[in-house]
Amino acid sequence: MNLFSKYLTVWVLLCIVLGVILGTIFPDFTELLNIEFAHINILIVVLIWVMIYPMMLKIDFTSVKNVTTKPKGIVVTTTVNWLIKPFTMYLIAYLFFIVIYQNILDEEIAREYLVGAVLLGAAPCTAMVFVWSHLVKGNSSYTVLQVALNDLILLFAFTPIVALLLGISNVDIPYDTLFLSVVLFVVLPILGSILTKYILNKMNKPLDSFISKFNNIPEVGLLLTLVLIFMFQGEVITSSPIDILLISIPLTIQTLLIFTIAYFWSKKWRVSHDIGAPSALIGASNFFELSVAIAIALFGLNSGVTLATVVGVLVEVPVMLFLVYIANKSVKWYKATGKDVKR
Repeated sequence: MNLFSKYLTVWVLLCIVLGVILGTIFPDFTELLNIEFAHINILIVVLIWVMIYPMMLKIDFTSVKNVTTKPKGIVVTTTVNWLIKPFTMYLIAYLFFIVIYQNILDEEIAREYLVGAVLLGAAPCTAMVFVWSHLVKGNSSYTVLQVALNDLILLFAFTPIVALLLGISNVDIPYDTLFLSVVLFVVLPILGSILTKYILNKMNKPLDSFISKFNNIPEVGLLLTLVLIFMFQGEVITSSPIDILLISIPLTIQTLLIFTIAYFWSKKWRVSHDIGAPSALIGASNFFELSVAIAIALFGLNSGVTLATVVGVLVEVPVMLFLVYIANKSVKWYKATGKDVKR
């Protein structure tokens, strides 16, 4: 492991601080960078491509057909995402916002924070999942299938779950955000990697040599993404630090809980680590672009609901990187039950 990768956590913290400082000092410049289409920032799309493209090059797409022989990772991910995660999010958020914080928060704003948390919990992640999978040396082809399946289920399950938990029946999924995210973060990187392999094959160039040119590029893309994300939210962080802290506590507990459930379940089932670790990380992360878009559309830009979903963005990256660290450090423990049986 080189110096850059070894101290990735340090660089992450520095980039978060840098982003907040830049966003606070240069709000007008930050606003110029916030170029969005269908609630998706174009600059962040480019940086996520920088992260995802080298990962897609490593995928052997012919192996996707073999995923059905190892269905346990799919079962873990889909069960945690759709039968456990939304409900634990509601319970934990209700406990904190309505019960524990009752003498701290106004009842109306507490209810808005609860709604925002549930919107986060009902939308599993699409783009950053590939980064988390890469950092734990996950099975890339399996991760692609898991993401695609979750996006398909989201089309049908998101609105009923939100309606059940919150009684909000007028939730309209911003399909432009959903479909554009799938195209940008899944379809195009896959097509790009296939085209690259075809060209390299025609030119008789070795794929491994080409991939080696991208060493540390995903990590650089991650750090630049962090700078941008925290630049965009710099004013929010500095203007509402107490509320952000209060919101971040239940969101962090929820993330840790879901990861723990999925990770221990995968270990118990003897799912191989390259599938089990990404399965747990997929369950723990959220599709925050979608959640923020829905919050803005239903409740407005300055609502407590929107603030809660934005805090989800701020909390997720550092917490997920901590979980990546845990997954990498616990590989030997994960495999300690005897043979690491690949199922």
